[in-house]
Amino acid sequence: MAIDLKNLTPKELQALIANASAHMQEARVAHVRAIKEKIDALLSHAGLSLDDIYPSRGKKVAGKKGKTGSVAPKYRDPSDPSVTWSGRGRQPIWFVQALKRRGVTEADLLIDGGAAKAAQPKRAKAAKKTAKKAVKRAVRKTAGRKKA
Repeated sequence: MAIDLKNLTPKELQALIANASAHMQEARVAHVRAIKEKIDALLSHAGLSLDDIYPSRGKKVAGKKGKTGSVAPKYRDPSDPSVTWSGRGRQPIWFVQALKRRGVTEADLLIDGGAAKAAQPKRAKAAKKTAKKAVKRAVRKTAGRKKA
């Protein structure tokens, strides 16, 4: 059965594609069903089950570590409080962008008031550094005036 595709209209081509797609799905389902029947026949003939062949399938095997579950979020996006991050894995874009803003630290993005507790010592250190820099600048300026 040869079909001349060049003589078909776009609408007829779409219908042909849809029909072929439906037949392809039916053929795939029939193929999978036939393979399953063959596997079941082999297993029953040998007196085995699928768990005998693949013991780790769907079960935890002793000694192997699997996923342990989700981790509670640790950081929250200040611009959208519904967006959070657990602190594990790659840093999300919003987290990186927030850290690029002046004066924002990881502690500022912590959830549950961790920002207030953790940010105070860092701010104190930053203030000390700023004061030290200001003193050094003042010393340099006065030293430069004395030489001239």
